[in-house]
Amino acid sequence: MIVPTKHTNFSESLLGFGGYLLKKVKYKRTVDSLWNEYQKDLSNKRYPIKHTFDNYLLTLVFLHSIGAIEENDGGVIKCS
Repeated sequence: MIVPTKHTNFSESLLGFGGYLLKKVKYKRTVDSLWNEYQKDLSNKRYPIKHTFDNYLLTLVFLHSIGAIEENDGGVIKCS
């Protein structure tokens, strides 16, 4: 689910997950390192919802399609 509804928490949506990921992209990151940091935050209870790797990739595609991130030499960077 891309956007939250009245029955879905914001953190369960791709939009909410995208907001979390944007906070983590302060400098050029690989897709793997960003996923590993999410996994670490999930296990340390810093992010409340478990997303699949498919949802992770869909969120990256969503962020790229709205111009929030871009690919640069195999890494992900935040657009200014």
